[in-house]
This record gives sequence, structure tokens and C-alpha cells, in this order.
Amino acid sequence: CPACGKSFRSSSDLVKHKRIHTGEKPYKCSLCGKSFTTSSDVVKHERTHTGEKPYKCGTCGKSFSQSAHLMQHQRIHTGEKPYSCLICGRCFTCSAHLVVHKRTHKDGEVLKV
Repeated sequence: CPACGKSFRSSSDLVKHKRIHTGEKPYKCSLCGKSFTTSSDVVKHERTHTGEKPYKCGTCGKSFSQSAHLMQHQRIHTGEKPYSCLICGRCFTCSAHLVVHKRTHKDGEVLKV
């Protein structure tokens, strides 16, 4: 990338990345007009309008609008907790929960809450 020097394996990834610097959002929601940097982001967004949930859990039948949400949900059934705190070892089903947890540590130490 000429703006920041970051490298990419494919030219299409570089094109998408450059939009961070230019602010270009060429994909527009046909229902509300909101713009997005990638076509996949507009598809995910449009599901908020349509209510479409094409990803279904094979264990309990619950449906999701995004495949990532289904993958996170399935960890309820499997017990998988792939995100672990390097300070105390506590494990989490999603990275966002680990990020929130890390705030309980100060300078690498366990805080009493």
C-alpha cells in the first residue's frame, strides 16, 4: 500500500485495503442507502432489513444472519473456548469477551474485582 506500506497477497485485497485511506464506499444498501467498503458487508447489512438468517445450527436449530455468529454459537454446544488470557489463563468463546476481560488486569497483574 503506497499510503501505509502494508503488503497483501492479492491485488484485490490491496484494493479493499486502500478504501480505508480513501474513505471510498462503493457498495450501497438498496433498502436504506447506507454505503459500505465491501460487497459482503452490504449483503450482511441488508439482512438486518430482510430478517434473513441463512445459517442454521445443526444441534438446536437456531438461525443466524452471519456465519461467524453461527460459529460462535456452536461453541455453546461444543464447549470450545479458543480465546485465552495470557495473564490468568481464563478462556472465552469469543475474542470480544477476552478483550473486555483483559481490562480487569492492570500492567499484567490480576486485579481484585
